[in-house]
Amino acid sequence: MPNNPHDIAVVGAGIIGVASALRLARQGLRVVVIDPQEPGHGASFGNAGHLATEQVFPIADRSILKRLPAMLMDPMGPLRLDWKYLPRALPWFARLLLNLRSAPFQRTVAGLRALNESSLDAWHHLLKDIERPELLKMEGSLLVFERPDSRPALEALQRRMQQQQVPVDWWKAGAVRETAPQLSEQIQGGLFFPNTGHFIDPYRVVRELVEAAKASGVQFVKQAVQGGQLHEHGVSLMTGTGTLSARQVLIACGAHSAKLTAALTGIKVPLDTERGYHLMLPHEHNRLPFPVTSLERKFIMTPMSDGLRLAGTVEFAGLDAPPTMARAWQLHRLSQGLFREDLSVEAATPWMGFRPSLPDSLPVIDRVCDGKVLLAFGHQHLGLTQAAVTAEMVGGMVLPSAQDTARILPGREPYRLDRF
Repeated sequence: MPNNPHDIAVVGAGIIGVASALRLARQGLRVVVIDPQEPGHGASFGNAGHLATEQVFPIADRSILKRLPAMLMDPMGPLRLDWKYLPRALPWFARLLLNLRSAPFQRTVAGLRALNESSLDAWHHLLKDIERPELLKMEGSLLVFERPDSRPALEALQRRMQQQQVPVDWWKAGAVRETAPQLSEQIQGGLFFPNTGHFIDPYRVVRELVEAAKASGVQFVKQAVQGGQLHEHGVSLMTGTGTLSARQVLIACGAHSAKLTAALTGIKVPLDTERGYHLMLPHEHNRLPFPVTSLERKFIMTPMSDGLRLAGTVEFAGLDAPPTMARAWQLHRLSQGLFREDLSVEAATPWMGFRPSLPDSLPVIDRVCDGKVLLAFGHQHLGLTQAAVTAEMVGGMVLPSAQDTARILPGREPYRLDRF
């Protein structure tokens, strides 16, 4: 039997891959992380920083059919579908609509709730473990509305969230102005979510986890994985510099996970990407006390140590099309009128990243091929929120511990690979 130099090879150095690698190393395993980029330079670099535990519903609803013409015609709309990508996207959208039927819809909500309800405790535990609890601010988040005719929709959303036991409070305009006085007078009120948090620097979170992982013996290899195959003693991964062998592999490379998953398991997952954009405003500090989302304008603003991050919009154009950076700059135009004084774009920087999305809005978190292949991808825009609890689940799949059995973790049934 060959002596594999690694117990587990983690493919993907985003927040989920790095958090999982640290977890596995702390369980005494020899871990290597492989990624063509530096750790945290994919979607984990530019996310909104919001731990969105309130988001327990699928990424779209049936109204997406009515919005399809606008998605194709409006390049700056909040939800865009590149017409050149339409033939490849239609099968995915068809599956998304099928998953909005009653039974699969309920499974999605239950699966998202299970992960989100465990996510904050998992993050607190992980940040305490690396002695960096100050990176997470637990100050809630706010969804505001401006038009009086938007009130019924927000009230309906509040009722739906209360039915799912999501903590939510109705704030009148006065409460909004008292807490966030720089917001515009035209804001009518909103929904406040007390059990949410945000990171003051999402990229630093990854860097701190990387340092803790390295201190625990994790190796990081900057290479692209070009293919792989299973054999009697584990798995071999082909990279640009040769073959890397391990007893097990964890596929956690986000929107790039489908090809390797198919090569190793024979299952083609319907993985697509919601291309997300942000605009970082380095001269905007102390504008907001916590993340604020606009109901009508459909984007989020998060206060961070390096300024204010405007994030949002969804674009379906695949992995290969160049970024449409005008969509990032559009976020500043969307912010105009939300504050008493408009935000400064001096030295602003745009960004685009790939959010890995499956048509049932649930990730794949599973152990297959006699345990040789572990999977943790497809978290759509909840990758940051669910990263720590996913890492705990990965650790439990590999080497269950007394700590895992003491903590209540979601079961893997809703996240199985064979649902496809």
